[in-house]
Amino acid sequence: MAEAASKRQRGIATLVRNAVIAGAMALSACVRPSAPPPPPVNPGPVGPSRPTPTPVRPGLPEEDVQRHRVALLVPLTGVNGGVGRSLANATQLAILDTKANNIRITTYDTALGATAAVNRALADGNKLILGPLLAEDARAIAPLARRADVPVLSFSNDVDAAGNGTFIMGYAPSQSIERVVDYASRSGITDFAGLMPTGLYGQRASTTFLRAVEGVGGRVTALESYNRGAASMNEAIARLARNPFQAVLIADAATGAVTAVPGIRRANPGARVLGTELWNSDSGIGGMTALNGAWFASVSDTYYRQYAAKYRARFGAAPYRLSTLGYDAVLLTVRIARDWRPGNNFPAARLIDRDGFAGLDGAFRFGRDGVAERALEVQEIRGGTTVTVSPAPQGFGGR
Repeated sequence: MAEAASKRQRGIATLVRNAVIAGAMALSACVRPSAPPPPPVNPGPVGPSRPTPTPVRPGLPEEDVQRHRVALLVPLTGVNGGVGRSLANATQLAILDTKANNIRITTYDTALGATAAVNRALADGNKLILGPLLAEDARAIAPLARRADVPVLSFSNDVDAAGNGTFIMGYAPSQSIERVVDYASRSGITDFAGLMPTGLYGQRASTTFLRAVEGVGGRVTALESYNRGAASMNEAIARLARNPFQAVLIADAATGAVTAVPGIRRANPGARVLGTELWNSDSGIGGMTALNGAWFASVSDTYYRQYAAKYRARFGAAPYRLSTLGYDAVLLTVRIARDWRPGNNFPAARLIDRDGFAGLDGAFRFGRDGVAERALEVQEIRGGTTVTVSPAPQGFGGR
């Protein structure tokens, strides 16, 4: 096993400055929020306003002529309203941190209908769309945005929604599985088993898992699926137990993995448990003692502590882990805005940069398929916390 990486603390201001100027990063160590999300922020425009009102005229307001119009499409109400409001807060915080007075962000509630939201955003003259959160919303707005020549930076992780002007910023499960399998192989594991939930996520995880293990020269000795629930899971584990394996990938949330581990320990006490990117969104992952010794790959938490502290200080509650996507989308926008004249179309070609971009979640870059490739780290659950056993690369080195 690799030794745990030590993390040097740096300031969030350095990340903001370097992300905008040179694409480098520096922040602090890892935490995960457990508090409920904050109340919604004013979904109106972010940025300075004139002290006295100006006459109403057709077209853009006078004070916006020299500012870039950016739309944020997220749910502000409904079942996903908490996540959407946290994303909106994160974009506001990023604007403040970067002092980007040349960018105006207006929020539109996709819970009232994604198509209606994008139509309003386009009618308002926005030249870039951040969001939406859900893959089905991204697919619904894609043709409308493409017709208007407005790029979409969606927070979804569904790679099938990418392409033709839609870019996916979410954490792709396939990259997480490939990273943890590669690390396990380098640690001497050759025989793998997989425990997959039924449904689309499980199907995609199975395909990625088989290819990843084959790619590192290992073998999958068993691959079982289950309907979410203890009884079905235990039946699948019993079938796994008929085969030898050194590690088992559980393609489920951390709570699902906790349910599975006792049965796996009875079947194969020495097996290493592997997880996916879903584990990083669980606020209590480090304290799940049943998962001690388990490995999972995800975006780095190195830069998250100061962001979460600043967010809490400003909005009075902890952010959703996913909200960093909103912050990083603004950092990307600010960086590209240097070559973007107000009123002109967003220079979408600049999104395809092999050196990538800097963000709270580490380095990332978009491929020509529109999917964000991310520099991932491997963490081990150990003694009530998570420890980095394989750090994320700092960048892509032009590869």
